[in-house]
Amino acid sequence: MSLDAPSPAKPAALTPDLCVIGAGTAGLAVATAAAAFGVSVVIIERDRMGGPAGGSAVMALAEAGARAQAIRDARQFGIAAGEAEVNDAQLHDHVQRVLAAAAPNASAERMTALGATVIRGEGRFISRSTVAVGDQTIKARRFVIATGARNTAPPTPGLDTIACLTDASLATATRRPGRLIVLGGGATGTAIAQAMVRLGSEVALIDSTELLGGEDPEAVAILRRALLREGVALHERTQVLRAQSVRGGVRLVVTRGDDSAEQAIEGAHLLIATAPVPAIETLDLELAGIAVEGGGIRVDRGLRSSNRRVYAIGDCVGGASAIIRGGHVAEEQARLVLRNALFRQPGRFDAGLVPRLTQTRPELAGVGLSEDAARAKAGAIRVLRWPYAEGERAQAGRETEGFVKLVTDAKGRLLGVTIVGARAGELIAPWCLALKHGMSAQDMAELVVPYPALSEVSRRAATSFLAPLAAKPVLRRLIGFLRRFG
Repeated sequence: MSLDAPSPAKPAALTPDLCVIGAGTAGLAVATAAAAFGVSVVIIERDRMGGPAGGSAVMALAEAGARAQAIRDARQFGIAAGEAEVNDAQLHDHVQRVLAAAAPNASAERMTALGATVIRGEGRFISRSTVAVGDQTIKARRFVIATGARNTAPPTPGLDTIACLTDASLATATRRPGRLIVLGGGATGTAIAQAMVRLGSEVALIDSTELLGGEDPEAVAILRRALLREGVALHERTQVLRAQSVRGGVRLVVTRGDDSAEQAIEGAHLLIATAPVPAIETLDLELAGIAVEGGGIRVDRGLRSSNRRVYAIGDCVGGASAIIRGGHVAEEQARLVLRNALFRQPGRFDAGLVPRLTQTRPELAGVGLSEDAARAKAGAIRVLRWPYAEGERAQAGRETEGFVKLVTDAKGRLLGVTIVGARAGELIAPWCLALKHGMSAQDMAELVVPYPALSEVSRRAATSFLAPLAAKPVLRRLIGFLRRFG
């Protein structure tokens, strides 16, 4: 007579102060800071610690493309140079070095050394206060969902039968695609299209609306000209009707309107860069009483979900808080959640104070309201512009394409800033601080900036707010009166 072996006992439930679901940029920011304060933390991650590698890969390729373009543009300085030669193997190594440099800070070993418990697997809610990963349960005082978003192909007939690339695919690619179709004209798709054409690929960029929709149209027009000049085939306001596998690659059948004739666009590879979808489908949110909005988790201004134990941050968030995505957004949201969850100091996430940036050349950066949004909200506004071409440093570097645009109310208080041009991502930083603290164009006009530097263009844009004052009769009479006293 044989006895069945006893089944192994289930592991005891973990009871940390904080359970973070997702170890991308957002989740690690929360977990790292909480662990530093001595808070007990459990981190659940089903895939790669640090999140998808696509963003870093695009950054690395954009920088490589910029170097290739600099060789082509050297003749503007009287320097003779031939066509840039791109070595695919060395380009791959460059991307891998960028990824490897960031890996230690996102490793499970580092988080364990900080005192956190890392569990690999798929987390899902089984009640309002409990998450399970396999047989392991976690009953935390607070939960933070930071599962991010995933690239999903649009519901186009035939597209599900084609092996598509994503930005994450570029992290492991060992060869450049000779002919690439990029589907999606947002920040990621635009950056990839320009980087790859600069590195020698033939690139077609397709978007159902307009390039970088939602950004300042004047700024986008400058970037559009740069893309066309460099050889990107732009197909804006273009609908993809169907996709087909063909010998040597893929064919997309498109149209530019109901009355437009069909057109075929062919390439060796198709890369999907449409808006990512929040990765929340496996969490069983309904069992925790967590509401969904716009495809993502609904949160209040403090990033708390409809379950008061649970916060959500990063790309898995839906509604108004999901207008802007990216690691910098996630880290700011992580800071606010920690203030609330650990220190009971309420904070509110203001998407209007989060800067936006494209990894293109010229760069396009913005913060606050656009010109159109400011007119709708504030009524009477002033728009101040200063071109890069008026800057001495820009002329010396042959970086004269672009401008700084300020939108203020009638009294000069800043409402929004857009910069398109060289190093726009660096130039936008002081404007972020100015908007956060309610400063005016006059305040910024009084700022002493380095010389020679591109920041002079920003200061001159602010100084232009004062120009109409010089024409006021009252001030002219006052100056004339004071002149009598020597």
